[in-house]
Amino acid sequence: MNEDSVNNFDLEGVTRTVTYNKNERLSLLRSLTLPERSAVFNNLSPKVREVVTDSLTFNEVLEILDHLDPLRVHQILFKMRDKKRKARFLSRLKSDRFEKTEYFLQFHPEASLTLFHLNYLYLSEDTTVGDTANIIENHLRTTGKIPAILVSKGGKLTGEVSLGTLVRERNTNKLRNYVRPVSSVAYNTDRDKVLGLFQSTPHEKVVVTDSDGSVLGVIYSDDVIDLLDSQPAATLYSFAGVEASERPFDAVLDKVRGRYRWLVVNLGTCFLAGGAVSLFGETINQFVALAIFMPMIAGMGGNTSNQTFAIMIRGIATGEISLSNSYPAMIREMGAAAINGVLVALMMVPIALLFGLSLSIALIAGVAIVFNMTIGGFFGTLVPLILKYFGKDPATSAGIFISTATDVLGLLFFLGLATIVLL
Repeated sequence: MNEDSVNNFDLEGVTRTVTYNKNERLSLLRSLTLPERSAVFNNLSPKVREVVTDSLTFNEVLEILDHLDPLRVHQILFKMRDKKRKARFLSRLKSDRFEKTEYFLQFHPEASLTLFHLNYLYLSEDTTVGDTANIIENHLRTTGKIPAILVSKGGKLTGEVSLGTLVRERNTNKLRNYVRPVSSVAYNTDRDKVLGLFQSTPHEKVVVTDSDGSVLGVIYSDDVIDLLDSQPAATLYSFAGVEASERPFDAVLDKVRGRYRWLVVNLGTCFLAGGAVSLFGETINQFVALAIFMPMIAGMGGNTSNQTFAIMIRGIATGEISLSNSYPAMIREMGAAAINGVLVALMMVPIALLFGLSLSIALIAGVAIVFNMTIGGFFGTLVPLILKYFGKDPATSAGIFISTATDVLGLLFFLGLATIVLL
């Protein structure tokens, strides 16, 4: 449905035609777009609506009901005489809504159905303030809750109206005069865009819609932001290769099952690093002092990559960074790592000389530290973003690749440079 058709749609006129033109009632309804059809259906008198419900197919009525707010659906189905048909409608509506809300909630591993609020009314912009007050009163009496007021034009969401505005206006005025924008997002929107929307609209509501524009529910941004603030704890578990559900007093075997896989993978990477060192056995035999610096170089590269990795995981979790916009962040991380590497090297070389080590070996180690810390910034930025791009969880899988890269490349550079300079 394009914007022009929404603006030109005469809800009251079409409702009158459907009500009084019995012969063309169904054909006219079927010629409308689904949002328009649902708006007309909702605007019909109970008697005519019952006739239309009995005349349309099950799927046609289901599509219309899917566009209405939950309380309105309950009211319509309550009056339905065919109990079996009513039960089918309830079952399908619940299962469809559940599947789509579950899909949407994949934006965060801790998100649950409690985030979704069904406490809203979905009213036509032609509804008067007085009628809205009566509907709110009925809703309050039925549910015990004051609802959010969502407004539609031609069955399509156009915004919301605040209750504070309604209490100051005349009963004969229509809602269209008081509509203000409201954020909305389709249930199948990309996770990063969903997180970005919630972060850009703090203290506001976001309407989650179906692919056909019908409303699935309302989520309040503050609830999601609170959830995101709890993300670091879960990320820390994954980062360490520990199950998020593990507790200090769990059974020994439960702890083993949750951790051994990552330790096996780490063992494999240790062999890789050992293989890199074995290539330079002759150099190490002649210059044993090189062995003193090997764990230092590997450790500094690993620490730098871990710092960068933690920043990237937080950025990914909040939707702030992705592979497409990562270049500036990567350059900054590598620059910061290189400067830190120079500072560490400037401290390390004099200390090495104090312990009587060779100046040439100390300088080689200093250059290797700068190189490996810069490499740590590079891989700490890029690896989690690449894994995220391919749909993998970077928190649980990136660390092993990053540490392997810094260990192997750092030692290859250090021992290779030593071989070139010293032999």
